[in-house]
Amino acid sequence: MKAFRSSLIVRVLPIVCVVLVLKICVHYAGWEVLTVNPLFSGIIAANVFLMGFLISGVLTDYKESEKLPTELACSLETIRDEIQIIYKNKKAKPAEQGLEYIKELTAAIHGWFYRKHRTYEIQDMIHDLNDYFLAFEPLTQANFIVRMKQEQSALRRAIARIDTIRDTSFVGSAYAIAEATTVLVTAGLVLTQLEHFHEALFFTFVISFLLIYLVSLIKRLDNPFDHYAVAASENVSLKPLEDLLVDLKSKSPESEATQIPLTT
Repeated sequence: MKAFRSSLIVRVLPIVCVVLVLKICVHYAGWEVLTVNPLFSGIIAANVFLMGFLISGVLTDYKESEKLPTELACSLETIRDEIQIIYKNKKAKPAEQGLEYIKELTAAIHGWFYRKHRTYEIQDMIHDLNDYFLAFEPLTQANFIVRMKQEQSALRRAIARIDTIRDTSFVGSAYAIAEATTVLVTAGLVLTQLEHFHEALFFTFVISFLLIYLVSLIKRLDNPFDHYAVAASENVSLKPLEDLLVDLKSKSPESEATQIPLTT
């Protein structure tokens, strides 16, 4: 959580510093043409309320997004386990090839988060699992195939959902009005005259920092799968996929087929 806050602060502080420099320049140039007005505080309150509405909306998608890499990893591992059972039982070549293909698919999905693969390529690779399922039919029971098909469907849904989340924004018109209001309020702070200049600097810093921080936070939370553009702590963790990929690469079909003696 500390890294989460710090990454935003590092990006927001330079903008706030520019605002403070403008405030100092406007003050000494004598361009502070506005005075403190109850309507001004009402505009700030309205903007904060709008920010709260946007945050509540994007947090819903963000909480769902946190689960998707884990669901992908679980579906891939479940398919791997079913194929591994077939290989342990039959030592069949299609099962060995299937285990290798799961490694390739997992690596491709991980790379897809960094735009190394297109979405249709991943969907095609998921579709190609059907060829392996067809080859498994003589080697295992039908319910094993059904279970793998269910996980295949779960993979498709998760990929489609992630693609939708990262390519669409939450209520674009609301973003526009929030950004416009933030700019106007910040400009008002720069142009407002207070009796004591140090108080004006303080309130300009606090209010502008709060509003700019909230806008930046909402934008980052709106696309938690922005791994290809920026390495930010706000992005959803891909650790479940990365752990599975390491596990798959560290094992060969022969080592996975090693029988573990059952104890009674």
